[in-house]
This record gives sequence, structure tokens and C-alpha cells, in this order.
Amino acid sequence: MATPKRRVSHSRTHERKSQWLGALSAPATTTCSHCGEMIESYRACPACGYYKGRQVVKVADKSAEKKD
Repeated sequence: MATPKRRVSHSRTHERKSQWLGALSAPATTTCSHCGEMIESYRACPACGYYKGRQVVKVADKSAEKKD
């Protein structure tokens, strides 16, 4: 098995990784069909708890949290 002859410098390593990291993009976002908030694709809405038109997560009201 071949082994490296010399250690790879930090700058060369960073150059290589920058090519890969530069290709990454932010996660895809869409609008919630129920409340209109911006949400990540394939995730339940954190504001209303709906996913694909039905409620899958119960979300507590902010006004109820403030009263406690």
C-alpha cells in the first residue's frame, strides 16, 4: 500500500476542503401550507406543528407560556 512521502501542509489541506465546503448550500426552504411561515423542506412547521396538511406536533401558545 502506498504511503505519502511528505506531510500535507495546512494550506494545501484547506485549499482542498474549501472546494468541497464551497459547494455546500443552505437547506431548501418552503412556505408552510397552513400558516405561511418559512420552513425547511420535509420538516414539520415549528410555528403551527403541521406537516402535509395535518397536525403532527402540538405547539404551545406563546401567550400561555407568558402567563406562567
